[in-house]
Amino acid sequence: MKLQWRLAALKNGFREATAYRIEFLFEIVGSAFVPAATQFVLWYALFQTGGASQIAGLSYSEMLHYTFVSLLFSQVRGGDHDFELQEMIRSGQLSNSLLRPVGVVEFIYLRGVAPRLFIAAFCLALGMIFSIYLGFSPMRLLGAMFLALIGNIIHYQIGAALSTTAFLWEEAYSILMVKNMIVNLLSGELIPLNLFPSSLQWIWKSTPFYLYVYGPTQYALGRWTHSEYLLQLGIAMIWIMAASLAIHLTWRLGMKRYLSLGG
Repeated sequence: MKLQWRLAALKNGFREATAYRIEFLFEIVGSAFVPAATQFVLWYALFQTGGASQIAGLSYSEMLHYTFVSLLFSQVRGGDHDFELQEMIRSGQLSNSLLRPVGVVEFIYLRGVAPRLFIAAFCLALGMIFSIYLGFSPMRLLGAMFLALIGNIIHYQIGAALSTTAFLWEEAYSILMVKNMIVNLLSGELIPLNLFPSSLQWIWKSTPFYLYVYGPTQYALGRWTHSEYLLQLGIAMIWIMAASLAIHLTWRLGMKRYLSLGG
């Protein structure tokens, strides 16, 4: 009986692990396919059907290169850890997490970052292989992936600060959804940000979102110099410090309200 029970447990564990891997794979493929397909259709319509030779200084092949390379970084910037935080606050599950000897914000990120690190390693390996055919530098790709990982941290920090609205408003989920829609546009995931009119480019330049996808793609493709890359890396560090301060302030104020409600 014990042997049968162990075999059954192993089978169940194998099924669950297989289902998780398949779900994880479909999530990656699905999130990559939609923006890529949209861009490919758009570039084909503009260049092949519309007869354009260049748009914002970029040719058809350069647009295609941007689309492919940006996919490597758009998969890194995601993560729904901030949604988990707001749900913990809304449902009251935060109380259990406060007993841990590590900060809640840090714990949630460290617990959920492993899949993104795996995706980053996979995308980096894929990019290294295709760099042979596309002609961009593997070392640039490595530096670009590092910038994308820093962007992942900033993305979570901003979400973690916004999740504290759940202390005040039960529907804080919608704020995080709006944030993600803005990020999709201003990160360069949907279109290259240099397609913005010059009078409106200050919009994406005043946010850290371009550091998630557009910035790494520009550096990987050689459109940023090494000096420009180092400058943007410094800007990213400033955003990390600013976001850390925002987390400290918002969670400090939120916890006061949370404790008073539990009193």
